[in-house]
Amino acid sequence: MRTTYDFAPLWRSTIGFDRLFDLVDAAQQAGTEDNYPPCNVERLGEDRYQISLAVAGFSADEIAITAEQSVLTVEGRKSEKQQREFLYQGISSRPFKRQFNLADYVQVKGAAFDNGLLQIELVREIPEAMKPRRITIDGAPASNVRQIDGKAA
Repeated sequence: MRTTYDFAPLWRSTIGFDRLFDLVDAAQQAGTEDNYPPCNVERLGEDRYQISLAVAGFSADEIAITAEQSVLTVEGRKSEKQQREFLYQGISSRPFKRQFNLADYVQVKGAAFDNGLLQIELVREIPEAMKPRRITIDGAPASNVRQIDGKAA
């Protein structure tokens, strides 16, 4: 069974879709990634999103969030202050790095740490110049158009 796709024919006829093809390639390789810590990605509204990461055992100062162009990176590194002897360790404290690809105009609005969950708020803010706008049509009124008088109902 073939698991990779050849995008060479599309490269010849598309311009500016490099990022899309990179995302597809990354998605094919995503099965081999480590999915720690577990997370939820929610849509809160038409242009609002929230990423929640379960980071039990980490404090806010042990986590770094970086937004760079279209990639959001969350990194965590536990600072061991004391040597501890565990009889059983079920709560992982290994370092992690999770990356999320963001669509155009999606920005990080804030982050909160609550009950072992790191919640990152995202908002899509389309610039005014990119929003659809009505274009007026200039020109002389047509000479053969007559207005019919009528009473309003």
